[in-house]
Amino acid sequence: MSDRAPAGQFLDAAIDLLRRVRDEEADSITAVGTLLADTVESGGRLFAFGAGHSSLAAQDLVYRAGGLALMNLLAVPGVVGVDVMPAPLGSALERVDGLASAVLDSSPLRAGDALLIISLSGRNALPVEMAMHARALGVRVIGVTSVAYAAETKSRHASGTYLKDHCDLVLDSKIAVGDAELTLDNVPAPFAPASTVVTSALLQAVMATTAATLADRGLEPPLLRSGNVDGGHDWNGRVMERYRDRIFYRH
Repeated sequence: MSDRAPAGQFLDAAIDLLRRVRDEEADSITAVGTLLADTVESGGRLFAFGAGHSSLAAQDLVYRAGGLALMNLLAVPGVVGVDVMPAPLGSALERVDGLASAVLDSSPLRAGDALLIISLSGRNALPVEMAMHARALGVRVIGVTSVAYAAETKSRHASGTYLKDHCDLVLDSKIAVGDAELTLDNVPAPFAPASTVVTSALLQAVMATTAATLADRGLEPPLLRSGNVDGGHDWNGRVMERYRDRIFYRH
């Protein structure tokens, strides 16, 4: 490591990753934003899923000021967030075969919808099975993952495949295997993960593309305003009433 303070080194690493995403994923961001705009325009619904810390980026899209009102969270009991007790149970559930299919079969997802599946490694049974089963249902699947894991780790799904292998489109977060940007001689493990900030920024770039694409087509994007801005609650109420059949977090 250089002589710079760890805080500066981490921020520099995150900025470098964001630049890589901007430069190397531009076409994929456009493609995903266009797919989501197509889904909105055709009457489809939007869903996002992530397990463990990957769920943070999914939750960041839902009921979000400045975000699309139509983005819904696909929840899997015990794996959305790190509030499950004990915490390692959530990681164990990601490796359970059959869980994703059971969740999808009881969810509102249907043909013509779009599903963002966020999984840093993309190697566990849950995201792989979810992508496979969702596509079988006629759902368009976007994988948000670090493609490096497929080259440097072993899949935990019986098929030997990864999330990226079962998606209509893939966004590569560029995060290195292990998700830790810093090392120090006197610290026994690498530290300072950047996947949350990079993945969230990547997905917000997609949301911006979706909104702008709809506007370019002469359609008003279904956006939410901050409830802390005067008139925000009234605005959001009108949007949610207009799209009530495609919003599931208010029921």
